[in-house]
Amino acid sequence: MAGVDIGVVVVTHQSAATLDECLHRLRAAAGVAAIRVIDNQSTDDTLAIAQRHASADPRLRFVANPDNPGFSVACNQGVAELATAAVPVHWLAFVNPDAMVEDDTLVRLLGLAGAGEVLLGADLVGEDGMRDPAARRRDPDFGRMLAGGLTARSMRSTGQRTGMAVDSDDRLDLQPVDAVSGALMFMPHALFERIGGFDPDYRLHAEDLDLCRRARMAGATVAVANHVRVVHVRGVSSRSRPLFVEWHKHRGLWRYFNRFEAPRRSRPMCAAVWSAIWLRFPFAAARAWWRSR
Repeated sequence: MAGVDIGVVVVTHQSAATLDECLHRLRAAAGVAAIRVIDNQSTDDTLAIAQRHASADPRLRFVANPDNPGFSVACNQGVAELATAAVPVHWLAFVNPDAMVEDDTLVRLLGLAGAGEVLLGADLVGEDGMRDPAARRRDPDFGRMLAGGLTARSMRSTGQRTGMAVDSDDRLDLQPVDAVSGALMFMPHALFERIGGFDPDYRLHAEDLDLCRRARMAGATVAVANHVRVVHVRGVSSRSRPLFVEWHKHRGLWRYFNRFEAPRRSRPMCAAVWSAIWLRFPFAAARAWWRSR
């Protein structure tokens, strides 16, 4: 049918708790031409769930990676796999397995995008209905972080919330921001290819900040659809390997700084940021491990 040209990429790892509902919703969503599930070495029931949905819907295919190359690599892999779709895919939606779209979520984003060069996010809310601050962010302000000592408050959920949160402006259907959350990102296929896709050197966390910044540098608008609400369960797969996740949160933040900020900062400033990030790591790792218990 006309207008069915959205390709969806879902990257999974130990995602059995939420994947079944996520895929049911995506298969029911209007505008979806193809769904590609890329699994990064799950050992739970994730693959069985993906297989069941693939058997029931020819639009859905999955790839089981024998290792875990990271979120960015898997997203790029998913886009490459969309070349096998039955119809050409002109729009991409990256949807986390713990993000629950509605039937009209993607076509509403498509309508808001128009023909523009845009990278859109949705109004993410938790299961309690509270808005997720990670949905609307500024670029990380490393000077301000240092002034505040890179406290737990200023660095909470590094990579997901490292950018300073922006208040929602519900007067706007599309609210321009520096960055949106990687839980749901919607953009033209052509823009994704033009900026080179996700940076594969991020294992997980901060890759969404990076992609948004490069999209803006390429002249695209990054914005949140304030009235397109999506429930985000948050962090289901992260709970299984808290120390691994914290390591890559901090590594991702340092890579982001080194890529975009270090060239215009002094050496003492770079050294201070490096020290602050890695001195905080053992405390963040211990807290994450304790919470996972």
